Amino acid sequence: MNQAHWHLLFNHAPIFGALVGLLLLLAGQLRRQAAIIEAGLWALVVAVAVGLPAQLTGPGAARVVKDMPRVSQALIHNHADAARLGYYVLVGTGTLALLSLQLLRQRSARAGLLVWLTLAGAAGSFGLLARAGNLGGQISHPEIREGYGTPDEL
Repeated sequence: MNQAHWHLLFNHAPIFGALVGLLLLLAGQLRRQAAIIEAGLWALVVAVAVGLPAQLTGPGAARVVKDMPRVSQALIHNHADAARLGYYVLVGTGTLALLSLQLLRQRSARAGLLVWLTLAGAAGSFGLLARAGNLGGQISHPEIREGYGTPDEL
């Protein structure tokens, strides 16, 4: 398997991890159930961990596809920038999740606020990572590019 294969194996995990974490946190906050909140926080921490291989295999995947027909450097560059930003926001969100877990265990009065901030970070992470995934899909799936089938599609 080459780097592009590995990248495709790993790149969906942080997107879905951020979504699962977001949904669990939202459900836990609305139902006021600590176990669901903790599950959402841990899902975000795991999303950071499984997102790292996607980041590390990205440059190798770019080298594999850069000379393929209908693949432009602009597509690769836009995807890489978006993925980097999304992952950095996810790392920040995962850090907030770990701090939230610690404050929850200490029964701190500030835990609730930090959980809400983490939920906001999870929403941002998911949105940014989903955008990065869409841009990555455009690299090898020209049919999802805006303007597909027109002379100016690249």
